[in-house]
Amino acid sequence: MAEDEGLFQSTNIEDYGDDKIVHLEDMEHIRLRPGMYIGKLGDGSSHDDGIYVLIKEVIDNAIDEFTSGFGKKITVNINFAERKVAIRDYGRGIPLGKMVEAVSKLNTGAKYDSKVFQKSVGLNGVGTKAVNALSSYFKVQAVREGQMRVAEFCQGKVTSDSGIVPSSEENGTLVEFVPDATLFGNYHFVNEYVEKRIWNYAYLNRGLTLYYNEKRYYSKNGLLDLLEHNMDSQPLYPIIHIKDGDFEAAFTHVNGQSSDYYYSFVNGQHTTEGGTHQSAFREGYARVVKDFYKKDCEAADTRQGLVCALCVRIQEPVFEAQTKTKLGSTHLAPNKADGTNDSPVLKTYVLDILKRHLDNFLHMNPQTAEALLAKINANEKERKEIAGIKKVARESSKRASLNNRKLRDCHVHYNTNNPRRLETTIFITEGDSASGSITKSRDVATQAVFSLRGKPLNSVYLNKVAVYENEEFNLLHNALDIDDGIENLRYNNVVIATDADVDGMHIRLLLLTFFLRFYPELVRTGHVYILQTPLFRVRNKKKTTYCYTDEERLDAISNTPGAEITRFKGLGEISPEEFSNFIGKDMRLDPVLLHKDFDIKSVLEFYMGKNNDGRRQFIMQNLRVEDDESIMV
Repeated sequence: MAEDEGLFQSTNIEDYGDDKIVHLEDMEHIRLRPGMYIGKLGDGSSHDDGIYVLIKEVIDNAIDEFTSGFGKKITVNINFAERKVAIRDYGRGIPLGKMVEAVSKLNTGAKYDSKVFQKSVGLNGVGTKAVNALSSYFKVQAVREGQMRVAEFCQGKVTSDSGIVPSSEENGTLVEFVPDATLFGNYHFVNEYVEKRIWNYAYLNRGLTLYYNEKRYYSKNGLLDLLEHNMDSQPLYPIIHIKDGDFEAAFTHVNGQSSDYYYSFVNGQHTTEGGTHQSAFREGYARVVKDFYKKDCEAADTRQGLVCALCVRIQEPVFEAQTKTKLGSTHLAPNKADGTNDSPVLKTYVLDILKRHLDNFLHMNPQTAEALLAKINANEKERKEIAGIKKVARESSKRASLNNRKLRDCHVHYNTNNPRRLETTIFITEGDSASGSITKSRDVATQAVFSLRGKPLNSVYLNKVAVYENEEFNLLHNALDIDDGIENLRYNNVVIATDADVDGMHIRLLLLTFFLRFYPELVRTGHVYILQTPLFRVRNKKKTTYCYTDEERLDAISNTPGAEITRFKGLGEISPEEFSNFIGKDMRLDPVLLHKDFDIKSVLEFYMGKNNDGRRQFIMQNLRVEDDESIMV
């Protein structure tokens, strides 16, 4: 006992007195604890990095004006060189007398009055304040009925205020900001991430026109357009589109998908982690389908391969965090002051709509009903075929993991509520030397390492059975925990870390083929990245520079007298001490993105299939021959 008590004693504990009680102003607290308000910071490589949350928070306010019936246009401009964002709506404009407080003081705003904003996303009055606090430059301009007020800020503190002056501009609000580099580091905006968000706003708000860097975004058919524009496989039957009051859904089935996949939204907020509305749809859909066919099948058989876009609008939604990625509300409206709630239960509301519309649709469209039944039967057959193999494979994976130590796990996982969950990363490496270096230099709290043994199979023509029969694939998908889809994914970032040589590039392609072939939703949702590691080290006695390109190498040589140049041919050549520089806060990740017109089947067939002649011709036409002088030291 005495030894245990000693664990709680220290001779270095500082005095705990009145002077240790610290009060932080609103903006100071946001800057000290940004994760509470925007999730992780990041450098822009990941779709959920904080700089995109800042954009979202401002646009959300503009959307709330539109849904309240004010303003049918929003403009978004990003100056990539200056990293400045400008967002202008044409709604009512922030009330001028309280404009400065509305963007700089917590617990101040109109979102607390549900009569003003009935089905808003931003209910806590935090979003724009967080943008202000986390920006090195922030400007707000509000115009109302011939009057205007403009204020500028730096890190949440007012630097100028025009006061209320006359104006001939249209009503509305303009917000400009530059995310603070002292917090976000050497960040950059990825155009595809921003454009995807803009499209989602258009799909979810029919009648709204958005302009992003002068390009027009408009949707006539809502979620039907979203699904048509984002599917990378041919639907097995025409998309079913249901719209009833505050509920909208569009869905169909595709082949080659291991589970059901959702684009889900609440009041326009992209709930990437789902929530009660998505669970309600999953359960209601399976129930209606089983009742229609009078077939006592597994619910998973009705949903495997289902692709769905789903949106509900409810009053004062409750999300599980400020980043609003998962809905927690169980009713269409909040509880009353006495704790009771007589508004419709979300699960019952969704089920009733599906009973009416989906059942009627299947009765009136027998060809669709036939195609859906064929898919359900195929799913059932496949499940039974691989059931035995999966059991053997799981036991094998447990033994292999224990014996071969292929997975060096981390302490925090993505499928938990830990505050650091968004930081969780698994590095997929080739060989023991590379995995050893990363293992010794990683953050054991959030970074895991999976070691490949040689090159994985080319899976372009394999079926799902191969995932369980092949040891490498079996171990990998078990490590990620994506056997039944990505809902239980253990790591937010799946990073392919291979050598920058021909073999490394080949392994990278084989892994991407595996993910796209069997788990496309992992790539589609922005979880897969390529780790960039330096090709060169340029150093002298005073300075060391790591270079990722020939251009960086030449620049470093010119600025490093008497330089010694080292060419890294493989990850195993980089010492653990050096590796910590490349997988820490300055880690360079290239996201693997799927564009709207990306056809997975055709692309895999061309690059990884039996298309030898076409592939050879492509390589010859795109072969880049380096100038000998450019690679000489």
